[in-house]
Amino acid sequence: MPELPEVETIARGLAKHITGDVIESVWLGSKPEPLKSPAEEIVRALEGARIAAVQRMGKHIVFHLEGEAVGRRPKRQPVHTSHAHWTVHLGMTGSLRVCDPAAEVAPHTHAILKLRSGRELRFVDPRRFGRLSVHRDGFQASGVEPLDVGFELFVGLFRGRKTPIKSALLNQKLLRGVGNIYADEALARAGVRPRRRAATLTRAELRRLYSSLQKVLELAIAAGGSSISDYVDADGEPGFFQIQHRVYGREGKPCRRCGAAIRRVVIAGRSSHYCPHCQK
Repeated sequence: MPELPEVETIARGLAKHITGDVIESVWLGSKPEPLKSPAEEIVRALEGARIAAVQRMGKHIVFHLEGEAVGRRPKRQPVHTSHAHWTVHLGMTGSLRVCDPAAEVAPHTHAILKLRSGRELRFVDPRRFGRLSVHRDGFQASGVEPLDVGFELFVGLFRGRKTPIKSALLNQKLLRGVGNIYADEALARAGVRPRRRAATLTRAELRRLYSSLQKVLELAIAAGGSSISDYVDADGEPGFFQIQHRVYGREGKPCRRCGAAIRRVVIAGRSSHYCPHCQK
């Protein structure tokens, strides 16, 4: 599943390419799973709207839309400027790609937005876990942004929690956008085992985890994310942070620091990777 660095990379790419463009028409596929809002509502909000901005909120890509829905207004209704947010959650295998209209439409394409610039924005999702929705009153993801949270608030998120620290890091109601890859990598760099109860971490350990999490997220964004499956950015290019992974996906391989074999355990149904020597 694309996590914070991958979603941030895609959002930045889209912001660069299509901010200011106008959505002239919308095609939605016949599969109902990707549509969290009714198809008619999505089309009505998007067609004729100007893309004012694109940003990431947690694991969501949020398009800030301005303008009226041209051609969708009942007769004699006054012209007015409307505002809406189109949100895209990529799910497990979703991607948003800016394409030339002549480019072959990939299998499992569920939405095509024709832009005034002559390009198309396409949503592709083979497994159909992604979600498309519109919000008239704004959109706000739960949890706090891990790249913006202050240290004292970060400490407070885990105070008294008896769940494993790995599970707490994945709790989107606490920290939004952190997923399996970067939780493992942050814990490895902080020297903390994923099974440790969150409440048992000392202030010094939480300080290391706080710094490690922010650093690993920033490094991953700079590398364009991790392409370990079918993730590509808005230009169809892969990320490269996977070559810097210390533990994730490296079960049985030597720790890059001490040489011990990386181990894998399952915590709350999720795979977790760690070094038994470096992480306590």
